[in-house]
Amino acid sequence: MTQLIGREREIMELDRCMASDQSEFITLCGRRRVGKTFLVEQYFKGEYAFSYVGGHHLSTAEQLQNFAWALQKYSGSTFVPKLASWFEAFHTLEQHLEQSQAQRKVVFIDEMPWIDTPKSKFVSALENFWNGWAARRSDVVFIATGSATSWMTDNLEENQGGLHNRITCKLYLRPFTLGETEKYLQSKGFTWDRYAIVQTYMIMGGVPYYLSLLRSDAGLPANVDRLFFADDARLRNEFHELYGALFKNADNYLKVVRALFSHKSGITRNEIMKATTLQGGGLTTVLANLEKCGFITSMASFGKSSSKCVYRLVDFYTLFYLKFIENDKSKDKKFWSHAIATPKINTWQGITFETVCLSHIDQIKQALGIDGIATEVSTWRDSTAQIDLVIKRADRLINVCEMKFSTGTFNITPDYAQRLRQRMECFREATRTRLGLVNTLVTTYGVGTGNSCCEAQVTIDALFQ
Repeated sequence: MTQLIGREREIMELDRCMASDQSEFITLCGRRRVGKTFLVEQYFKGEYAFSYVGGHHLSTAEQLQNFAWALQKYSGSTFVPKLASWFEAFHTLEQHLEQSQAQRKVVFIDEMPWIDTPKSKFVSALENFWNGWAARRSDVVFIATGSATSWMTDNLEENQGGLHNRITCKLYLRPFTLGETEKYLQSKGFTWDRYAIVQTYMIMGGVPYYLSLLRSDAGLPANVDRLFFADDARLRNEFHELYGALFKNADNYLKVVRALFSHKSGITRNEIMKATTLQGGGLTTVLANLEKCGFITSMASFGKSSSKCVYRLVDFYTLFYLKFIENDKSKDKKFWSHAIATPKINTWQGITFETVCLSHIDQIKQALGIDGIATEVSTWRDSTAQIDLVIKRADRLINVCEMKFSTGTFNITPDYAQRLRQRMECFREATRTRLGLVNTLVTTYGVGTGNSCCEAQVTIDALFQ
């Protein structure tokens, strides 16, 4: 497992399942390209009693034929079983596993949503396999993965039929944090400084596959041009496959994503309903699945009920694509190299840095020395001012946070200092809070001149912890 970066919690859960005295049914979900298969392969090193990968756009007959060949491979037989249905396939799998001498019989089925073709009865056969055989034993570790989050949720994790409450371990793989991204790039021979890594994160987030496409012998601008703007750029058309691979009825998900993109600081559920015409349980499902995959986040509105929470688009690839790729008519194969350091890019970086910070709230609390204190994280806005990050603490203080991205130390001018003071006064008056307010700045390299109006500081080094 030396090649694994991060994933400590997931590894602990897999360790627990392998040491368990009962059969375990594990689901591993996460957005496309996040490294689900890589995690399983690295952890188990290919030591499976049986493994099968669902085929994209294959018929039931073709899926069953591939399953039969996999059974032949793992049984070591020269005989290829004839499988007429998934019930027959799982029964044959039972017979194969009963012959296995392994103490824990690991079964890994990858891309499970692709297997469930119309009228295949795959899920019914899986229910029969688990309830009628595997769950009655103590030595089976069954792992199901899939990028189609809505399928995994509806058919496995929230199954209302034979698999209801049968999943014993639910794992959701998230993109890398900044610190994990740095470790990954260093493991690939990169010597980029943290400023460049933050810029990289603004474009690709911590998605391992995207990061794997970077070349260490070129700078970030050249890499971005090659991956997004050159002829046959690898990531230019990724967007068209991303949501369709993850979600059933992807158009509804894209309606929400586009509505949130149009409101950079986030909007409420009611505002999403007005922008998309989606409502009720359908909207609830869309929001839940998008948040589960890390595409959006929800934050409470300070001093308001939970129904007033604000949803915000936080998937960096999506944000970058919609901003610079979707409507790009320039045909400039070196667009990023030519545009870097222009006001347009600087403004975008300033806004996106706020999203980077909101993705690393735990690191911010640690840097402020309040990670051991009970806190409530929220956002706040009214007609005159807006604060993207408010941290209310059990010690009766509130960190009112402002995020600023710059190439050097951030200097506070007298005008900006006045704006900060007015914002604090507006917040106190509007919320009527009696708690102490701590003016907090999160910057790249710290605050230079004018730091007297800043009671607490966090730099990007803290975000890498």
